[in-house]
Amino acid sequence: MSRIKAKWRPPLAFVMGGTLAAVLCLPLIGIVWFRLAGNILGWGETGWLIFWMAVVSTGVLAFLLWRLVLRPVARLTAYARAVREGRSDATPPTHFGTPEFGALGASVIAMGDTLQSRAASLRAYADHVTHELKSPLTSLRGAAELLQSDLPARDQAQLIDTIEASAARMQALLTQLQRHAAASQSSGPGQTPLQALPAKVGDVQIVVEQDGTVPLSLSDLTVVIDQMAQNAAAHGATRLMLACRGPSLHIVDDGRGIGAGNAGRIFDPFFTTRRDAGGTGMGLTIVQTLLSAHGARIRLDDQSATGGAAFVISFD
Repeated sequence: MSRIKAKWRPPLAFVMGGTLAAVLCLPLIGIVWFRLAGNILGWGETGWLIFWMAVVSTGVLAFLLWRLVLRPVARLTAYARAVREGRSDATPPTHFGTPEFGALGASVIAMGDTLQSRAASLRAYADHVTHELKSPLTSLRGAAELLQSDLPARDQAQLIDTIEASAARMQALLTQLQRHAAASQSSGPGQTPLQALPAKVGDVQIVVEQDGTVPLSLSDLTVVIDQMAQNAAAHGATRLMLACRGPSLHIVDDGRGIGAGNAGRIFDPFFTTRRDAGGTGMGLTIVQTLLSAHGARIRLDDQSATGGAAFVISFD
């Protein structure tokens, strides 16, 4: 919507009403003019004058219809076709003839941005998934090939452990991907007080320091807090503190915190510092995706009195 320049344009009803009024009134004006001016200028000259007045009026009317109706529709159609074809040079129109076409154009442009963003996300996730699954698949293939040879029982047991660990890694990745796909689909609007959350998630205690109502359904808020608690527990936290402050929800844990070198990457899909311990790096990505579905944002806050990680979720 912000890319459409705000400028006054006549409403579509005014354009259509003016067109109908011109179609109705111009012949009547021509008849009256012909009767009044015919005796003065002559019938032939009056007829030609009325003819050229009709031509000019029709030209002006045609220009207005082209400028206010046909050109905006044509440009919007061309943009929609370019988005459908996946062209990177698709440029959305910035001017529309009427407020109604402006609203329609803003909706189409927003839809195009969403489709292009989703397509880019799908490509990125496909690349990430391919990269992440390559390592356990390689381990599985190597272990399977070695098991076909004559090996001592001890070596066979180690290979079986490798297969089980790789399979568990793949299962964890697939589970997180399913959760991420579910997070992109909002469960709908809702209002949930923080006191409705459970007092504990796993080994992490949930502490509501400042109660308030969050514009999320209970199920969506539970997913957010569960993922944040799991992520905090993986970094040594035992408490997760929540506080509603205006249109924001502040979340702080008492874990080891986040290093400065990792602060800019914590929301990247599959980024984790615990890969050897089974971390998938999808927890914060799931939270970010779910909040984006509600129009909310999450960011890392560098101010934490506990020394742990601090986050701010903005709903404005």
